[in-house]
Amino acid sequence: MSGEMIGVWGIVALFVLLALRTPVSIAMILVGTAGIAILNNERAALATLGGETWVILTNPTLTVIPLFILMGNLASASGMSRNLYDAAYAWVGHWRGGLASATIVGCSGFAALSGSSVASAITMGRVALPEMERFRYDNRLATGAVAAGGTLGILIPPSTGFIIYAVLTEESIGRLFIAGILPGILLAILFIITITLLTTWRAGYGPAGPRSGLRHRLATLVAAGPLIGIIAVTIGGIYIGAFTPMEAAGVGAVLAFAVALARRSLSWASTGQILLATVRTSAMSYMILIGAHVFSPFLARSQLPDLLTESVMALGFGPYGTLALILLAFIILGTFLEGFAMLVLTLPIVFPLIVGLGFDPIWFGVLMVIVLEMGLITPPVGVNVFVVKSIAPGVSMNRVFAGIAPFWVAMLVCLAILVAFPEIALFLPDHMFD
Repeated sequence: MSGEMIGVWGIVALFVLLALRTPVSIAMILVGTAGIAILNNERAALATLGGETWVILTNPTLTVIPLFILMGNLASASGMSRNLYDAAYAWVGHWRGGLASATIVGCSGFAALSGSSVASAITMGRVALPEMERFRYDNRLATGAVAAGGTLGILIPPSTGFIIYAVLTEESIGRLFIAGILPGILLAILFIITITLLTTWRAGYGPAGPRSGLRHRLATLVAAGPLIGIIAVTIGGIYIGAFTPMEAAGVGAVLAFAVALARRSLSWASTGQILLATVRTSAMSYMILIGAHVFSPFLARSQLPDLLTESVMALGFGPYGTLALILLAFIILGTFLEGFAMLVLTLPIVFPLIVGLGFDPIWFGVLMVIVLEMGLITPPVGVNVFVVKSIAPGVSMNRVFAGIAPFWVAMLVCLAILVAFPEIALFLPDHMFD
């Protein structure tokens, strides 16, 4: 049997394991190890498994994962997310759909601390959904805004998605973080425009709230100051070159801990819960990376990526036609594959093709993260949908998906804009590293 066919059977075996609900990291480790043993020998397979595990666990760059996760957990526990939401509502709450727009702004700010879409959706949902229910917002708009806003957690830096992409492709984490800033702002603006259009079309979707006075607005900004300051120090420090991403993560975690202590929001019990949640999420991320680093060498040795690259190039669709096919395939895969699983499964195959077509890998990383965001709210998997459903049990799943549909279209528009104008993603990192 040829190496390419062994690679194909390996992918089939991987999907079978995933269908049997095997964790994606374990499935990749099993298939990768077995595949290398078949292609080479057992000693090579075990050497790859042990060597790649050691490389991941001892890579100092990856300490950004637990540190940023810890920073987000501390920010949530200290009430900073509530302060940010209150500030956003004070400034835009008097608009039609103002509470939903404030939710998008709050998710954007919290995303800059947590790096997690699920954490952003849960944290802001618990704050925003009761308020929108109190002001009689249509539950489709309310749940759609929370689910869609939460996806900003893996686009606005720091982003776990960018970290995993960087490790798998050996690109700069700092460049990817900075590249996500303007697309993240663009997507948040498109979400707010979507809310404005919906509430203009149907005023009952999101009635305007009371207008806050200037004194109250400034007071809410002061209350949200610690969170805004942490974001400015960490992301701004990376941009001006004062910190590496790893150093920024450490500084951010220390500052979030200091704020939590100053607000007396930590107890021994809550601190233990925060640390345990951080360890669990970090361990899952590390396991996924280990699995990817075992599975990727198997695919490389099978030469399947080279065969697929040659086959796609031979179709003659041209660079952008091929890119459109790849993005369409990702959107379809996102309907039944969890985002990070799709990332680690497809990158070893697709990335050589993207580089061969001459596309910028940093720009493609931004596109891929947006596609992952789309998968987070696409049925039937839609992780963020189920998160929002758990917070709003009284809203039917059909209404949640109906509320998400306009925001999914906004993501598609954002994707098209970034394909047409790559400079939006590349402007900041290109100028930062000149």
